[in-house]
Amino acid sequence: MPRIVLDPADVRQLSATYTTTIPEDYLDSMGHMNVMWYTHLFSMGFVGMMKRIGLADIFENDEDGGSFALETHIRYLSEVRVGHTINVHPRMISRSEKRFHFLYFMTNDDKQDVSATYETVGTYVSLKQRRTAPLPKEVTGKMDRLIAESESLSWEAPVCGIMSA
Repeated sequence: MPRIVLDPADVRQLSATYTTTIPEDYLDSMGHMNVMWYTHLFSMGFVGMMKRIGLADIFENDEDGGSFALETHIRYLSEVRVGHTINVHPRMISRSEKRFHFLYFMTNDDKQDVSATYETVGTYVSLKQRRTAPLPKEVTGKMDRLIAESESLSWEAPVCGIMSA
């Protein structure tokens, strides 16, 4: 896989939806952040993004609806260690009637770099039927605005190329 190079200044054009400082209990035996915490931190960024654009209420108050992750892809670009402060920046790539495609970036304030990316495809589901369902109209309009914002950026999203909504 070719190495991707991202300018942290470009990534910071995207609003951060989660910020934290890495605690000691996130370490693995090699002295850096264990891989399981990347998924957790990127998930917190997803929750933050949902709250920021008003979609969290729709998902939380809809007794029948929610979202499931279908596929993910993480690229580890630079080591993250205890005490580093990271930020998660989401970029919406696309959506279909039922699915959505995001790319998240983890920036590291201490190293002034992009430490990782997390690409994911999720789907809206009917929790009563346990099957995929069309995204609610109040969700699609907001997602379309995020896609338009993403497309207006001057830099290409470094997607893996095999995932899509």
